[in-house]
Amino acid sequence: MLNLKVFIIILAFFIAYGTIDKPLRDGIKRNSDIEALCKDGQSVSKVNITDFKINWPGDATGSTHELAINEKFIFVTGQNMDHIAKFDYNGKLIELYKMPSGSGPHGILFNKHGRLWVSLEFSGKVVRLDDTGKIQEEIDVRMQVKGADRSINPAPHGIGLDADGETIWFTGKRTSTVGKINPDKSVQHFPLETLGALPIYLFRGPDGNMWGTELSGSNILHVNGKGNVTEYPIPTTNSRPIAIIPEPDGQHMWFSEEAGVKIGKIDMNGRITEYQVPVLQKNDIVASLCFDREGNLWVQVYVDMKNPKPEGYDYLIKFDKSITKVEGNELKDLSFTIYTLPTRMSVLHRIEMDNEGNLWYTEMMTDKLGKVTLKSRCN
Repeated sequence: MLNLKVFIIILAFFIAYGTIDKPLRDGIKRNSDIEALCKDGQSVSKVNITDFKINWPGDATGSTHELAINEKFIFVTGQNMDHIAKFDYNGKLIELYKMPSGSGPHGILFNKHGRLWVSLEFSGKVVRLDDTGKIQEEIDVRMQVKGADRSINPAPHGIGLDADGETIWFTGKRTSTVGKINPDKSVQHFPLETLGALPIYLFRGPDGNMWGTELSGSNILHVNGKGNVTEYPIPTTNSRPIAIIPEPDGQHMWFSEEAGVKIGKIDMNGRITEYQVPVLQKNDIVASLCFDREGNLWVQVYVDMKNPKPEGYDYLIKFDKSITKVEGNELKDLSFTIYTLPTRMSVLHRIEMDNEGNLWYTEMMTDKLGKVTLKSRCN
């Protein structure tokens, strides 16, 4: 484990002398099968990281996106491939579901009834699939605008489930809107104040309302059940927020900043606190994040493909669960562990926990599904 002071010393050595191919300290590991001391210092927990290649049909590549996980399977969207992949918990590909050509499946979730819903971003629809991957229900979310000669596709990118377990919210990536599919299947659209905001992600919060990220607007958005939208500017300009998730048993939402290379939290009154992520090199950027069963926070970090030199590792950072109790905006006394991943230049995209407490993540450009197996032998 490292604290930030020790990390800064190590990082200075790293920058001065280039890539280091062996462990720097106990807190930074270069292999995918790792044992670390449990908190009691007497027993060990084992972290095993593997990834699985998704051989999508057709010629399209580099478009592996979102995850939805139930008690048995992991579902992954291949947007430009117009397919959804179904894996079991062992990482075995079970089936590939073909979506309509040119539809661009992206967002994916299960509602409270266990039904699988997918947003077809390129065609402006949100659909429900049956157990064989066939479309059973189709909701057209395109906007009917008075005076326009055709409907407008808002590009439903991310989808999120309301607290009622049935209402589905979606981000209008193209139109700077958030949308709502009610249980009766009626559709509503609510505009953001920020033009060109690029809203991309939604998740329900402790207050029962929806929270989201604006990639270009660098705002956190909040929308209540009546469609009243509030936008909260992130202090770091051009931070490019990616994902936002609720704090376990807390009163904050946590989010990641791609370009800001930070994580942040926002309380239910809109107060934002940011924390610098301790990356290995200056061309690392941040993707998504999730909490594990013990309350530790995992953050995806990868080398920016637009700035690929120097070459480096893609990795996950596990911050100790005490991160939710940190006062102020510094993590100097917080323990964290870095786990490098088997694949480099992956463009990490999403990470979520399954029902067994293990983590799954997607690699967008290398078209892989990764698994972080957390085996604890602690008392």
